[in-house]
Amino acid sequence: MQKPKKIPQRQCVGCREMKEKRELIRVVKSPEGEVSLDFSGKKPGRGAYLCPDAECLKRARKARSLERAFSAPIPPEVWARLEEEMAHGE
Repeated sequence: MQKPKKIPQRQCVGCREMKEKRELIRVVKSPEGEVSLDFSGKKPGRGAYLCPDAECLKRARKARSLERAFSAPIPPEVWARLEEEMAHGE
């Protein structure tokens, strides 16, 4: 009998809940220091995960969770793009 495949879990930096990796949006900081959204989950670099929910994004921004995850400031255009993606996702 085949063992059930383990589903990777990640913690949302906004609500701090553990969820399935594929349900979350990955924000990645590349080795060059560029912060962007990664929908494929394959981009190289340090990743942080967010629920596709505007509330989690607001919470993460207020708590500066992404800045802490990447040890770097998040450019305003990245926040704007995240907000845009969340709006289209709903």
